[in-house]
Amino acid sequence: MPEQTSPPAPPVEREPTGYRSVLAVREFRAVFAAFALSLLGTVVGEIALTVLVYGLTGSPLLSALTFALGFLPYLVGGTLLSGVADRYPARRVLVLCDLVCAGCAAVMAAPGAPVAVLFALRCVIAVVSPVFSGTRTATLAEILGDGDLFVLGRSLLRMVSQSAVLVGFGLGGALLTVVSPRGALAVTVSTFVCSALLLRFGTRRRPAGAQGGSLVRYSLAGAREVLGDRRIRALLLLLWVPPMFMVAPEALAAAYADEIGMGTAGVGLLMGAMPVGTIIGEVYAGAALSPAGRSRIVLPLAAGALLPLLAYPLAPGLGWILAALLVTGLAGAYTLGLDRWFVDAVPRDLRGRAMTVHTAGLMTIQGVGMALAGAAAEFWPVATVVGGVGALGTVCCLCLALEVRRTSRRPMGETGLTTI
Repeated sequence: MPEQTSPPAPPVEREPTGYRSVLAVREFRAVFAAFALSLLGTVVGEIALTVLVYGLTGSPLLSALTFALGFLPYLVGGTLLSGVADRYPARRVLVLCDLVCAGCAAVMAAPGAPVAVLFALRCVIAVVSPVFSGTRTATLAEILGDGDLFVLGRSLLRMVSQSAVLVGFGLGGALLTVVSPRGALAVTVSTFVCSALLLRFGTRRRPAGAQGGSLVRYSLAGAREVLGDRRIRALLLLLWVPPMFMVAPEALAAAYADEIGMGTAGVGLLMGAMPVGTIIGEVYAGAALSPAGRSRIVLPLAAGALLPLLAYPLAPGLGWILAALLVTGLAGAYTLGLDRWFVDAVPRDLRGRAMTVHTAGLMTIQGVGMALAGAAAEFWPVATVVGGVGALGTVCCLCLALEVRRTSRRPMGETGLTTI
């Protein structure tokens, strides 16, 4: 009798893991696509607005001011309006923010809009932006949960942010060769509208949070609670301070390229090296490391991220400088583990306000970092300034890393925080 063989077992379908597991969540895909569209439109709009203002006024100062106005009002929106993220249904807030930005961009694109109106509308967008970002981040925790999926979701959005800057500047420049600045602003309107539609029909409605009382008082109370908690404050500062120093090489890229005689080609390389490193670091940490592994690298990377900038005063050549910037960008992978610690430390009813304060503080402190780096470069060579930034920043980050370690609410070695 012939030997019977059992039929082959059906292939086992594996659950998606890593970034694939995040992209498998339908609501996150809608948030992801909406973020990519609105961010790309924002970058294109900033370039178009800068060119438009320069064309209307012929003033380099007023043209540069359009970028500065993208940073300064963040602090206002992030403190006085942070309560919006916890008080109102998230989907409604996100859609309304996109529509407000679309309306502002539409007025900017209208023929005859004076420069003062353009600046005022730029400020409105900047005030709305931290509310949108904080609400979106708090919503991610509802969509993906508080664990590893949230961390990876945040990582994907950061990678989109870095990529959009690189792609957006090139796309904006190419677009302005075929359409007017106001025509490019019309493209920005369409990206905000598409983002609003994706969020309205791609995410589900979630109930509102706390009600009653003054929104401003509620927002300020949340900011005081966030900044008054020693643990949360230490985590926020570790999220803010390294980027404050990291922006110096990018802010001074044009001046440094001129110092070393590289011209405009050098500017592009110097500005692109760190974002490329950041994307590579995020992809590796998110795909190859476990949650515990991402926790283990937080403090070492945060403390040492700025050390490569010490190469600047040594004048080793453009190749070595680009490598130093790439390594600094790679160290940005520390934010994956730090994101998890932050969301674990913040009470659920405070999360929207905490995320809004985080976004506002991050943007504001980067603007401050750019301004201080530019002021220092008026008195010292760029290479000396960036090297000094690397040294001072390393000392500050090391102190903050020690403070984060001291304020740990868990024994060292657990998932939330590990020893260096």
